Amino acid sequence: MVQTVRIEAVARERAGKGAARATRRGGMVPGVIYGAKQEATLLALDPRDVMKELTKGGWQSHFYEVAVKDGPTERTVMREVQFDPVTDRPIHVDFQRVAPGARLRVRVPVVFLNEESSPGLKGGGVLNVVRREVEVMADTDRVPERFEIDLGEAKIGDGLRWSAVKENYGARPVIAGRDFMIASVAAPTTEAEAAPAAAAPAPAHDAK
Repeated sequence: MVQTVRIEAVARERAGKGAARATRRGGMVPGVIYGAKQEATLLALDPRDVMKELTKGGWQSHFYEVAVKDGPTERTVMREVQFDPVTDRPIHVDFQRVAPGARLRVRVPVVFLNEESSPGLKGGGVLNVVRREVEVMADTDRVPERFEIDLGEAKIGDGLRWSAVKENYGARPVIAGRDFMIASVAAPTTEAEAAPAAAAPAPAHDAK
């Protein structure tokens, strides 16, 4: 099942753009915890902790226990991260509370197994990945860490659809009503290099 990560935070007293800018000037990243029919909790995070989670990947399907100093520890998912358009550093983080017994909308990464033994890939085929993540509704106590698709018998021309996922843990894809494509094994492509045509000599003209 999905892993739970603890992340430290401190409370912020004021909302608004001015307060958020002051938080960033102090070297912290402003954030908020919302949802579960409770008041929003304003907080500030160490930017190193935020970047650590973003660089690990899969942060949109992890649980985060946000431990607010001198306050509660709340179970959340990280919903949105805003970045500075110039420095590409995080400037705001939104967390959503996880209510017990609820279903969450999460993005779960897809992992492909046994690529080395796939007849199609061994024969020169190319794995064409359509979706590296699948957005699903999942029970809060059964959110998958990842979805796995076995390529051990995949041949050139085979399509790997939602039904090819080994275990979905009861999650329902947001794309409903069809067995949508996740990846395919495509035939190898060759680029014919045409030899440049020799330039035809210009016709000679007799001087008059």
